[in-house]
Amino acid sequence: MKLLVVYYSLYGHIYRMASEAARGAGSVAGVESFIKRVPETLPDDVIEKMGASKTVAEQANVPICAVEDLTNADAIIFATPTRFGNMCGQMRQFLDATGGLWAKGALVGKPGSVITSSNTQHGGQESTILSFHITLLHHGMIVVGLPYTFAGQMRTDQISGCSPYGASTIAGENGSRLPSENELAGAYFQGRHVAAIAKKLAD
Repeated sequence: MKLLVVYYSLYGHIYRMASEAARGAGSVAGVESFIKRVPETLPDDVIEKMGASKTVAEQANVPICAVEDLTNADAIIFATPTRFGNMCGQMRQFLDATGGLWAKGALVGKPGSVITSSNTQHGGQESTILSFHITLLHHGMIVVGLPYTFAGQMRTDQISGCSPYGASTIAGENGSRLPSENELAGAYFQGRHVAAIAKKLAD
């Protein structure tokens, strides 16, 4: 059983969340988890001007995902930062290249799930995940969220991401806030949850 986590991360927040989701999936007996990143579309000089050269370099050892890699996975978790309440352009461009898979029905019946991040607490986390689900549904995937059995999403003693739609984190206005323990726990839980569902579907 193979679970693939496909992500894009400019400043490292989503990279941390995606890594934790992969770790959670890999904790399920009989499941191998893999993490890959979508191709970058920004030139190096733009990344440097955005102050992201260091965090991008930290991810250099993560393999680039090819569209065909999606067909080899039994379940897929996508992780993307928000861009004006929607997925980032890099993820959109990657998904727009999956028309061939759609034509063949290559992803039909596979569990699909989404993780996100935003700068602010109400920066479009839920709209990003819900609008991402549209693409998964067009591919015939089985949409999996983050159930309330992850009690961390009901905490009120701290500011935190995560909702029934999927795990999420808040980067802060200047991007200096790293994912909290609660948010990372949500990503881990989601990874385990998606992997467990994939195993049930395979039985």
